[in-house]
Amino acid sequence: MIPRDASKTLLRLEKAFPVVAITGPRQSGKTTLARAVFAHKPYVSLEDPDELEFALRDPKRFLLRFPEGAIIDEAQRCPELFSYIQTIVDKAQRRGLYILTGSQQFGLISKITQTLAGRVGLLQLLPFCMAELRAGKLPIPALDELLFKGLYPPIYDRDIPSDIWYSNYVMTYVERDVRQMLNVKDLNIFQRFVRMCAARIGQLLNLSQLANDCGITHNTARSWLSVLEASYIVFTLQPHYKNFGKRLVKTPKIYFYDTGLASWLLNIQNPDHMSIHPMRSFFFESLVICEILKKRYNSGLTSNLFFWRDNVGTEIDLIIEIGETLMPVEIKSGQTITEDYFKGINRWLKFADPKAKPYLVYAGDKEYVRSGINMLSWTNISRLIGS
Repeated sequence: MIPRDASKTLLRLEKAFPVVAITGPRQSGKTTLARAVFAHKPYVSLEDPDELEFALRDPKRFLLRFPEGAIIDEAQRCPELFSYIQTIVDKAQRRGLYILTGSQQFGLISKITQTLAGRVGLLQLLPFCMAELRAGKLPIPALDELLFKGLYPPIYDRDIPSDIWYSNYVMTYVERDVRQMLNVKDLNIFQRFVRMCAARIGQLLNLSQLANDCGITHNTARSWLSVLEASYIVFTLQPHYKNFGKRLVKTPKIYFYDTGLASWLLNIQNPDHMSIHPMRSFFFESLVICEILKKRYNSGLTSNLFFWRDNVGTEIDLIIEIGETLMPVEIKSGQTITEDYFKGINRWLKFADPKAKPYLVYAGDKEYVRSGINMLSWTNISRLIGS
């Protein structure tokens, strides 16, 4: 097993809460991580039809099988369990009793909010980050190969081409989640919707235009997007609110948690195709932002990431909010630094905090300070997210 950065966080949560919940996209390694960290606990999966039937029919007796607690996989499939878990942990007054995992925010998080509020330590586990590949003695692929393959664990654990794996992933998991959460009559239209989302990575989200391009209503597009967010396929990056006296764009941007999945959806054939694809710069932007987001989630924290854009086009790709301090980060997919790369940050610094420590993450490998801006290679994003 490749060591996961979230392991230490899980142990801290176990000591602080009676219940620990791990959520994230399917196949991100939640079950593997839970069973490795809590190897002393019995494991049961509600994906097993017999176990699910038992839990639904008699949740109290189902839980009585595990007097010392257990790992319950895909716990959201039996909502009736949560009330009984609440009763047990309140009576036992023990920490780290149950470990719950789930792949749908709507199911797991909503039940936690309703019945287990204040009793659960939550961890969101995304696919591998580059630091985890290093820790597992796996070479980090060249940039275009990494953008093409993505970072889902099975692609690195198994000898299977990424395009074959993603094809099965979409059919087996994404479409199944859709059927469970929505009454989608025509999956072809939904597939078109997902592909249209992939074609808009790093761009302002215009739901009306997206709906028109897919031949669906605005409300349907909003509903389908919420499913993709709940399934950890896409996320939206919100604009930063601080305006410095400027009129701001208030529309979020859309990104995919994994560039490999988006690459498959856009029918990108191989790393060479990625290197010349018109969306490559947006894929690179998505990769960098997700690496920082993974660091936050692996530490048990929520996102502190935004972008900034005013009404005349001045934009900062990423704003990291650290207390009262803002860290501006520009993200450029080129290997050669040009003066154009500095325009956005320099204009932002004129009316923002002059003490801000700006960064420029780019696709090259040299690192230095230029015009007061820290040049950072994409291979060393961990230096930035250690802040």
